[in-house]
Amino acid sequence: MDRIIEKHEGPENWDSVLKYYEPEFMMIEGRSVLLPVEKSHHSNITILRSIWSANGKSLTVFLKDTTYDDDPFFSGYMAVCDKVAGDNFFLATLYHEWFVIELSPVFA
Repeated sequence: MDRIIEKHEGPENWDSVLKYYEPEFMMIEGRSVLLPVEKSHHSNITILRSIWSANGKSLTVFLKDTTYDDDPFFSGYMAVCDKVAGDNFFLATLYHEWFVIELSPVFA
């Protein structure tokens, strides 16, 4: 997993996440997905867009997590997740901040 925080290059790995957090699977469109966030954040997460690969083995998801700040500048994240071979869940291989910006009517 790669995570870039405050413009300092990662990478972090799942070992470091599991040392400090207690992540739990989220359901995204009926599929189990493990993101590097605490279970306590789940109620504050809104899925803004999910893009599934044609073969169903990858997911790109854009989300808003308002756990710490309700400011769109600090609440946006994107994740790239891959299906774990031999299992029925998806694991984040990239989790990165992004800015939540409302689309103008021209692009909506």
